Amino acid sequence: MSNEQDIILGGGCFWCTEAVFDRVNGVTDVESGYANGLVDHPTYEQICDGDTGHAEVVKLRYDPAVISLRQILEIFFATHDPTTLNRQGNDVGTQYRSAIYYTNDEQKQVIDDLLREIGQDKLFGVPVVTEVEPVKSYWPAEEYHQDYFLQHPNQGYCAFVVGPKVDKFRKTFSQHLKSGA
Repeated sequence: MSNEQDIILGGGCFWCTEAVFDRVNGVTDVESGYANGLVDHPTYEQICDGDTGHAEVVKLRYDPAVISLRQILEIFFATHDPTTLNRQGNDVGTQYRSAIYYTNDEQKQVIDDLLREIGQDKLFGVPVVTEVEPVKSYWPAEEYHQDYFLQHPNQGYCAFVVGPKVDKFRKTFSQHLKSGA
């Protein structure tokens, strides 16, 4: 029986977050999607209008025997800016908010403990604005969004925004890098 768990993370554009976590040892599946909004089965166009309340997210399935939730969250906080409200770089809108949507009370405790430490250590120098809520809804993004960086590494946004985030992950968290990633 598998002890794998799911966690949903919003770190701005899901292409960036997916590309990082695709390379994390112990993460067994990464799916881009939309979470905690008001519309069932939203489309990318609806999300971009900013009226649905969804965040662009990735749903991670991970094996806690290989990587802990805390380690996943440390990677998450190091590879996006959790201090900007509804924005990551030039991507602006509520869909780009920093968010963690947990699936059980144990995950909530790990999240709360880490956020308390980040706040006490003044790690970012300004308050973290990451939304932390239970998963209320999740919808997979359209197929063309899945594995986007893998399929389009030379596309402009991928080359100039996603690529550097992946490089930062590789350098900072090499101990968590999947073999061959």
